Amino acid sequence: MSDFFDARDLKVTISGNPTPHLIYHFALVYSGWEHAEVVLGGESFTALACGLQNALWQLGGVPHEHRTDSLSAAFANLEQDAQEDLRTRYAALCADYQMEPTRNNRGIAHENGSIESRHGHLKDRLDQALQLRGTRDFAAIEDWRTFLAQVVGRHNARRRDALRIEAEHLRPLPSRRSCDYDEATVLVTSSGGFVLRKVFYTVPSRLIGHSLRARIFDDRIDLYLAGQPIETLPRGRAPDRGRGGHDHVVNYRHVIHSLRTKPHALANLVYRNKLFPRSEYRRCWDALEGALPKAAACRIMVGLLWLAHDQACEAELAATLTGILDGQGLPDLKDLQERFQRPGNEPVDVVVDIPQPDTYDDLLTAREMAA
Repeated sequence: MSDFFDARDLKVTISGNPTPHLIYHFALVYSGWEHAEVVLGGESFTALACGLQNALWQLGGVPHEHRTDSLSAAFANLEQDAQEDLRTRYAALCADYQMEPTRNNRGIAHENGSIESRHGHLKDRLDQALQLRGTRDFAAIEDWRTFLAQVVGRHNARRRDALRIEAEHLRPLPSRRSCDYDEATVLVTSSGGFVLRKVFYTVPSRLIGHSLRARIFDDRIDLYLAGQPIETLPRGRAPDRGRGGHDHVVNYRHVIHSLRTKPHALANLVYRNKLFPRSEYRRCWDALEGALPKAAACRIMVGLLWLAHDQACEAELAATLTGILDGQGLPDLKDLQERFQRPGNEPVDVVVDIPQPDTYDDLLTAREMAA
């Protein structure tokens, strides 16, 4: 059986920022073996299919039945045809694994109580582990995912004997995973990106004008051109599930070449705040914008971003900028370029000795004499 629960009670933050998310939770009834993973979006078929398959392949077998709730949240705000499509896909997923799909009936307490009780126990274990850790803040979402997996892993280690008994009744896994993503076709426009579900994504400029196939997962989007994988982007989500405007997923490396030709465009970029790769760069822009004319601020900031990209020194440059700003100073672009410029390879003088033409005559004469 499996279900989602809201993780906000755990008060986990990522780099100091609140990060609303769910946790997908799978459990075997007899042994109590569990799998849990972070879901950045809401309940959806993609999140369910991905989480369920991750659990089954980690388990190494398939139970005869998979019980969920009514999936009402996953179907919320969908047209009737879309709801039916999701039901069909879920049924097909269970068929691929030879599982019987069953659902809890609304209002029947004992049917919901089993998984809800396990949710509570998992929350308690996570809360206690976070207290022992001393902080609920993680540097990156991957660190939180790893921590969650470790807590669940320790729980499963205590269920090994019971799992051996239950494993005898599991069916074998299929030869490969089923589809656990949505698909869409996107066109890369002259702006250097595309819009998908009210989110603008930047891509390398070489892809402008191409139609790409996008595989949409809960936390990422894989892009394909002519059937070949070319790029993976973190997935963004429009505010208020698309009712509150657009979002932007921007990689400054995708747009820095065009910005170098028109650095003043930085001031009015719609996605400027999403452009900076680290908070130190955003802080630097705020300082430059407040102290210098707009054109000069843009020129220096674009120069710094180019330096970070061209010399692969994003983290080191960020640390240097922090020191400069903490000292109430402003970055000197020329000085930083000299400091971080890597020495290029010095040209090597290659001396080629060209043989004299009569040398070949000597070779031919020698061959004739040998013959």
